Amino acid sequence: MDFWLKIGQVIIAIMLMIVILMQNRGSGVGGVFGGGGGGVYLTKRGFEKKLFNFTIILAVVFVVISLASFWINT
Repeated sequence: MDFWLKIGQVIIAIMLMIVILMQNRGSGVGGVFGGGGGGVYLTKRGFEKKLFNFTIILAVVFVVISLASFWINT
């Protein structure tokens, strides 16, 4: 059981990284280091909203799997 939880945790972690990297705000390289000025961001719509919600779901699943793995090992 613990083996499958760890495999699931790795898969969810990789998916979470991909989904987070897909959320591009168009800041460019300057925005990474604090530059870029103040862009106006409107509400999320369409694919961007679904991607945002999927990110939250993946993060919650990752935390639940991590806690389950911890409780099984103790």
